[in-house]
Amino acid sequence: MSKIKLNVLGISYSQTQTGAYALVLTEEHGERRIPIIIGGFEAQAIAIQLEGLKPPRPLTHDLFLNFAMSFGINIIEVNIYRLEEGVFYSKLICNNGGKDLAIDARTSDAIALALRFKCPIYTTEDILQKSGIVIDIQERSESKSVKKEPSVEKKKTTTSEVNKYKDLDVNSLKELLDEAIKNEEYEKASIIQEEINRRQSQ
Repeated sequence: MSKIKLNVLGISYSQTQTGAYALVLTEEHGERRIPIIIGGFEAQAIAIQLEGLKPPRPLTHDLFLNFAMSFGINIIEVNIYRLEEGVFYSKLICNNGGKDLAIDARTSDAIALALRFKCPIYTTEDILQKSGIVIDIQERSESKSVKKEPSVEKKKTTTSEVNKYKDLDVNSLKELLDEAIKNEEYEKASIIQEEINRRQSQ
């Protein structure tokens, strides 16, 4: 069965389930998207990695990465292999230096780990035919950079939240960013990071 490579397009608040998020995956060579509803913890774990933020203490998925690498175990790919009653089933294909092993995982956890291990994500044509949709997604980050990067859609940021950083220089912003990360205020850190990125792209 041929595998189709997927990339993480972004995360947004779910319009159908309160407190949930929609993780959007896109096929690498095509227009189809797969929206997957995930929980808040997993959404935070994925968003932090997409934004390039470094928590002062390892989150659960970071701990898994550190633990696995310490014992010579690597995740070489993630496979989303089944869709049943709206639930996606995934496997981590791991290698311990001697043989490949397949481990079942929730798809949200599998994606969070794939981003940390920098391994590819695959699915099947059958799953794309069942769940794939073609939509015109307007990335929120397009104004801050011409590069095509995964976007993370957060809660609507108020004008006052953005304006209070506009008069600060980049060094002050970086200090605030470090402080926000240290205090594990990741939403605030993300806003500051966006402002730094906007300055650097000008």
